[in-house]
Amino acid sequence: MLRRLLLAIVLSLAALAVPAHAAATQYEAESAALSGGAVVNTEHSGYTGTGFVAGYTDGNKGNAATTFAVSAQAGAATVSLRYANGTGATMSLSVYVNGTKIRQTVLPPVGAWNAWGTKDETLTLRAGANTIAYRFDTTDLGNVNLDNITVSEPVAALPYEMETAFLAGGATVATSTGGYSGTGYAAGFTGTGARAIRTVTMPAAGSAVTTVRYTNTTGSAKTLSTYVNGLKTGRLTLPAGTGWLTTTHTPTLRAGLNLIGYQYDTGDTGNVGLDGISVAGAGTLNARGATVPYTEYEAESGSTNAGVIGPDRTYLTQAAESSGRRAVKLDATGEYVQFTLTKPANSIVVRYVVPDNAAGTGTTAPLALYANGTKLRDLSLSSTYSWVYGAYPYHNDPAGGSPHHFYDEVRARLTDLPAGTVLKLQKDASSTAPYYVIDLIDTEQVGSAYAMPADHLSVTSYGAVADDSGDDTAAINSAISAARAQGKGVWIPAGTFVINARVNVAGVSVRGAGQWHTTVRGTNGKGGFYATGSNVQIADLTIAGDVRYRDDQAFDTGIEGNFGTGSLVHNVWMEHVKVGMWIDSGTDGLYVAGVRIRDTFADGVNIHANVRNTRFDQSVVRNTGDDGLAMFSEGAPVTNSAFTFNTVTLPMLANTVGVYGGSGNRVEDNLLSDTVTASAGIAISTRFAPVPFSGTTSVQRNTLARTGGYEPNWPAQLGGLWIYADTADITAPVLVRDVTINDSTYQGLLLSWQKTISNLTLDRVTIAGAGTYGIEAGAAGSATANNVTVTGAASGGLNNLTGYTFVRGQGNSGW
Repeated sequence: MLRRLLLAIVLSLAALAVPAHAAATQYEAESAALSGGAVVNTEHSGYTGTGFVAGYTDGNKGNAATTFAVSAQAGAATVSLRYANGTGATMSLSVYVNGTKIRQTVLPPVGAWNAWGTKDETLTLRAGANTIAYRFDTTDLGNVNLDNITVSEPVAALPYEMETAFLAGGATVATSTGGYSGTGYAAGFTGTGARAIRTVTMPAAGSAVTTVRYTNTTGSAKTLSTYVNGLKTGRLTLPAGTGWLTTTHTPTLRAGLNLIGYQYDTGDTGNVGLDGISVAGAGTLNARGATVPYTEYEAESGSTNAGVIGPDRTYLTQAAESSGRRAVKLDATGEYVQFTLTKPANSIVVRYVVPDNAAGTGTTAPLALYANGTKLRDLSLSSTYSWVYGAYPYHNDPAGGSPHHFYDEVRARLTDLPAGTVLKLQKDASSTAPYYVIDLIDTEQVGSAYAMPADHLSVTSYGAVADDSGDDTAAINSAISAARAQGKGVWIPAGTFVINARVNVAGVSVRGAGQWHTTVRGTNGKGGFYATGSNVQIADLTIAGDVRYRDDQAFDTGIEGNFGTGSLVHNVWMEHVKVGMWIDSGTDGLYVAGVRIRDTFADGVNIHANVRNTRFDQSVVRNTGDDGLAMFSEGAPVTNSAFTFNTVTLPMLANTVGVYGGSGNRVEDNLLSDTVTASAGIAISTRFAPVPFSGTTSVQRNTLARTGGYEPNWPAQLGGLWIYADTADITAPVLVRDVTINDSTYQGLLLSWQKTISNLTLDRVTIAGAGTYGIEAGAAGSATANNVTVTGAASGGLNNLTGYTFVRGQGNSGW
């Protein structure tokens, strides 16, 4: 009896994890909006309702349309068109949703004109009112009759959809099997190496029942290997059946961001589809921007007895380089800024400025930290890794004038502090700097150090010594060589390990005890990891460089190289390096997630040249010396790669995101803010002579705040979103949808310059508070615009310098 009761409970829980269909709704074609020659007819029998729609004849090609008004839930709905095609040949129409063409649909012959067939489409609908249109475009064959459509409401979304997971090695998004949740599912598990990695956030560490929704119609049970945070944890059996099924496994997860992976390894049988997962006790990922384990507090929003600098965007001012363009300046003994913790914490990161010395080599000064009025410690603040001078590419000599890149960060572990604790940063009598500018703090509850996984070799067994000044480069390289020979991974335990050159990582996993526990420290501008070959993994550590100004030829990148296939970088903190990550030619299917890149002297990330199927996800990039995130198709295209769910702020030069040429790449679901000079929030550009654009470049669901900047070398004002046809026209499709552009320094959207930009789609773009024009056009070509709104633009909604053609659809205003 007890066994039956437990089984019933398990089955009930599994059923709760499977979303159910809502009732389908039928819409008669004769009641839809007809145009372009489409007419109601009753000539042929077998129709439903009071008639059917005819008129899709060759004489109405390019015009005939039937537009259904549909009310729906948000998500992917199955839409079944009932039609007649008595021509004996396959015909076609174009399908539009809310005015946007989705695809051409083919309609096979069904016999006589009084015979009716159905054609299913999976269409993504928004909540509430929608339009679904079947149009006879000039590229279609037409010559069919329409009876009705039946719209099956979307399956309720799973907490963690698999179509938005990282897919590589042959895994891809599919929609061919109906009944999935969201907008699709992961398929293509037909050979070894196919993998899906889904990010999940947990409030606390522990084991969590994970329900997997899948399809397996092969007639026999199939398997995939399971991975958690890059480590293989077992094999998941997926029994066969009809429709969508569920099974469970119970991984042990960390507090914060986790990577749950499913992979077709040797010994697996694959050939399944994965719809999504539900994880017991999991949290919700941010809709835009990175989901992070820390809480951020802006200094100007704290309590202070000191002065607030800004707001100011003037280049070479400290306010211009401050988050939100404001900060607190402590320049007298006894001045403080304090914050009340909203969550428990045992660590702090302070973003600050202290003055440089006359030689430009840096000064160090203490700043007192208090909790509830009791002094905890002095934080050691330094200008060693900030303050550069002169013209690009800048240097470390104050004689060059024009100082900038003022900010650096310091981090420290603290005792456990509960929510409600008042943390205070104060300029005490012992605080020797003339002033301290505090921009923000991040506080975090750091967990215990991770344990060494099985099948890993510790670098200490090969001569590396933690927390001394000796060079551990050779020892780490020896451990990597031994691990590669033995088919094992490399373990860098808690502590600080010094390297005087790049560490070469080829085909192995290198892991640490956590970002706050394991540090690999470079010296004299050298250090970092260089990847070659496939199946490289770098995880759970900090790379602390020793780069003090920009020298592209001499200094090292945090993580660089050709990652081949099957590689992964996650939970890595990088600071004081030339570039955070330089992902180079030959890389195919690299996934990067949960990374923090701070205080670099050139790019945060550069996906360079022949890189494919690579995604940088759920990461934070702050205070870079050049583009925060860049894709540069130099000599060969970056293809099918993406920047998703990242928070990028305060690049000192250039853009938060720059995409220079390439094929089918995506910039989606990011939070981007506070550019400084020669900058846009997002630049889609053929600057620097990249391989021209091809495929569709997707810029969707991004929020830009206080972006755009002045390019003094031209001179020119650059917009928040900048589409720039420079060395080549931009004629491949660019889709800009669900983008919010707030408080741009100059234009909200800028199209430039005197070349052609065509196939541009603007849909649901909101521009609020531009410093000059909402939209400025200085190019040839045309764009379609629906639901583009401009408000509060200081100079007006539109400045069309070149007679650029905007094909205006519905919902546009303010320009």
